[in-house]
Amino acid sequence: MATRHNQPFQPYSLPADEAQDARASSATLAEFVHGDEQHVTVRLEDRRTGQQVEAPVAAAALRLLTQALAQMADGHAVTLLPLDAELSTQQAADLMGVSRPYFVKLLEEGRIPFRKVGSQRRVRSEALRRYLTEYQRAATQALAEMTAEAQRLGLYE
Repeated sequence: MATRHNQPFQPYSLPADEAQDARASSATLAEFVHGDEQHVTVRLEDRRTGQQVEAPVAAAALRLLTQALAQMADGHAVTLLPLDAELSTQQAADLMGVSRPYFVKLLEEGRIPFRKVGSQRRVRSEALRRYLTEYQRAATQALAEMTAEAQRLGLYE
């Protein structure tokens, strides 16, 4: 069953002075998330009290954390969204960085599947991800074709 995402998306970003720490943390963690490990034990220390605690962490979750830290170190905000979450048209438009009316137009053209709950449209985040992946693939292919044509015409040196 799809989960309805009622809250506005909470993007997480770092202050500029913490980017280097995130980069170092990502690199360190990346050394421990290779191969077929099922989980990794993480040791945390409270710097104020010196108290230490160990916790097993699923390797997949640690890979996700590693990638999130790398993105944040590069100045990108990140958000975590379940694939089965249902998004409002405004939430989906915000994720895409487009206006809500433009997003609704994409829905009505049949480019992204949706369902109606009363008069409200709902889009699964997985459907949005598939659309964005296909859009990126098509844009990359079009650029390659334009580059090849420019080379063929001698416009590229």
